[in-house]
Amino acid sequence: MSRRSAASVGKYTASRSAVLGGIRPTSFTPHRSKTVFPQIVCPPPIPFVCSPIICSQMIGMEMEKEMGMFTPHGRRRLALLLLCTAVFLDSMDLSLMGVALPAIGRDLSLSEDTLQWLVSGYAVTYGGFLLLGGRLADLLGRRRMFLLSLAVFAAASLVGGVLSDGWPLVVTRVVKGLAAALTAPAALSLITTTFTEETQRTRALGVYALAGATGYSGGLIASGLLTEVSWRLVFFLPVPIALLVLLVAPMALPDDGRPDSAGRRFDAVGAVMVTAGVLSLVYALTETSLTAGVAAALLLAGFVLAERRQRFPLVPLGVFRSRAVSGANLAALAWACATIGWQFAAVLYLQQVRGYGALATGLGIVPMGAAIMVTAKVAGRPIARWGLGRTATAGMLVQAAGILLFLRAGTDTAYAWVLLPALVVHGIGNGLSFPSLNIAAVGALPEDQQGLASGLITSAVQIGAGIGVAVLASVMSSAGPGIDGYRAAFLVAGCFSLAGAALAHTGLRARTRGTEAPATV
Repeated sequence: MSRRSAASVGKYTASRSAVLGGIRPTSFTPHRSKTVFPQIVCPPPIPFVCSPIICSQMIGMEMEKEMGMFTPHGRRRLALLLLCTAVFLDSMDLSLMGVALPAIGRDLSLSEDTLQWLVSGYAVTYGGFLLLGGRLADLLGRRRMFLLSLAVFAAASLVGGVLSDGWPLVVTRVVKGLAAALTAPAALSLITTTFTEETQRTRALGVYALAGATGYSGGLIASGLLTEVSWRLVFFLPVPIALLVLLVAPMALPDDGRPDSAGRRFDAVGAVMVTAGVLSLVYALTETSLTAGVAAALLLAGFVLAERRQRFPLVPLGVFRSRAVSGANLAALAWACATIGWQFAAVLYLQQVRGYGALATGLGIVPMGAAIMVTAKVAGRPIARWGLGRTATAGMLVQAAGILLFLRAGTDTAYAWVLLPALVVHGIGNGLSFPSLNIAAVGALPEDQQGLASGLITSAVQIGAGIGVAVLASVMSSAGPGIDGYRAAFLVAGCFSLAGAALAHTGLRARTRGTEAPATV
C-alpha cells in the first residue's frame, strides 16, 4: 500500500468523527497500520445481520473496558448509548417504511407513485438539510439541537401513525427527514466533544457507526413483525424509544454552554433551495410534470449561483474541481439510485407478485445483508492491492450483475435458485463499492475539510435514494401492472449501477494512481 493511499485511509478514519457537515476533527492523525481496515470499511445503510440487542450489548462490552460503571465514566457511557439510539432510530426509519409500503398502499388505496414519496420525502429532506444541521448544532448548541429535533421526530412519528390520508402522511415523513438531518450531526458532535481521549473516541465512533448499520437491519425485521399486526405500529415504534431518550438525555448529555455568537452565520437559503429543487425533480419524475421539472431546474441552478456568491456557503463549489471528489460523489449518488431504488421495487415484487408476507419479505432480503457484512470486512485487501478506483468500479459492476439477475424473476420463480444468488451477488458488489467510494470522497480533501467531505457523500447517498425510488416507481407505473413493470424497474436499477461504475472508473483513476493532490477551496 502506497504512502499516499495510507494517508487517504487515515483521513477516512479521522472523518468518522465528522460524518456530517459542520464538525471538524482536530485530534486525529492518519493511521497506517493494517488494523485500520475494519474501521474504514464501515458498511452503508443497507441490511445487516445485526439486531438492536446485539448493538446494545456491544456498546456495553466495548465501553466497559475503558470507562467502568461510575461517574463520570458511567455518565459518558450512558450518553453514548443515548446518542447511538438516536442514530439507530434515524437509520431504522427508512427500512421500517420499505417493508410496510404494500400494506399501507392496500389499506389507504395509495398508488405506487404516492407510496414512493414515503421513502423519497424522508431521504431527500434528510440529505438536503444534513450539512445545515451540522452548522446549526455548532451555532445553537449541540444538546439543545439534539433534544429539540428528536422531539420533533417523535411527534411526527406519532402523528403519522394516526393519519389515514396519503399526502398528510407524506408530510410527516418530510418532517421526520428534516428532524433526522438535525439530530444526526448534533449526536455525532456530542460524541466527539464528550470523548476527548483519542482511543475512547475512536471506539465510541465505531459503536456509533455500528448503531446506524444495525438500525437498518433491525428495521427490516421489526417492520415485518409489526406489519403483520398493523402498519401503524411501524410509525408508533420510534415514539417510546425517542421519549425514553428525551427523558434520560438531560441528565446524561454534557451541557455545551451558551453558544458563541461570533460568526453566527449559516446558509439556510442554500439548504432550502437544494432540497426544494430535488423534491421538485422527484415530483416531476413521478407525476410527469413539466412545470415541476422547470421548477427543479430553476431551483437547482439558483442554488449553484447562490453558493458562488455566499460568504459562508453550504457547499463550497470549489471542492468539485477535484475529479476524485466529483467522481466519488456522483458514483455514490448512482449507487444509491441503484440499491435503494432496487429495494423499493424488490419489496413490492416479493409481496405483490410472489405473495410474501411482510416478515417473509424482510427475512428474504437478509442474505444480501450477510453478503455485504462479510465482503465489507475484507474490502481493505482489494483496496490495498488494486486501489480505490478499480475496487469501486469492480464493486459497482458486480452489484449491477446481481441486480440484473433479478430479470430472471417471475411469478413462480424459486427463491433458492434464482433470487438468493442474485441477492448474494448484489451484496458482494455492494460491500466492495461503497467503502471504496467513501474513502475516495474523504481522501481527496485536506484534513480541515473532512466534515464537509463526509457530509457531501452522505447527502449524495440520501438524495440518490430519493431519486432512485422515484425513477423506478415511474418506470413501474409506465410499464404497466404485472411482472413486466418490475423487470423494467430492475433493468433501470442495473443501468444506474453500470453508470456508477463508469463514473468511478473515470473519476477515481487519478486517486488510484495517486497523482491527484487533495482539493482545496
